[in-house]
Amino acid sequence: MFQIRVEPKGLSFETDGEASLLVSAARGGVVLPSSCRNGTCRTCICLVQSGKAHHLIEWPGLSLEEKRDGYILPCVAVADSDLVLEAPAARRSG
Repeated sequence: MFQIRVEPKGLSFETDGEASLLVSAARGGVVLPSSCRNGTCRTCICLVQSGKAHHLIEWPGLSLEEKRDGYILPCVAVADSDLVLEAPAARRSG
């Protein structure tokens, strides 16, 4: 299990490293903005401040520069370690 912290609000959830970060966040009571859930709309874009994740699809809707800068799309990304994500629009569910 990996611990995920979402800044700037200090929200947190756990993931098993198999479910997408979007699904894991929902299971953990955290709402990340989303729309398409297939890596094309970019609604869920987040910046990885620390840790490592990978995408489940070969080329998600990110530019090469965004990928290099550490941006991910949580709807099609899974954690490879504990993560700190920057997602200002995230909120606690309920």
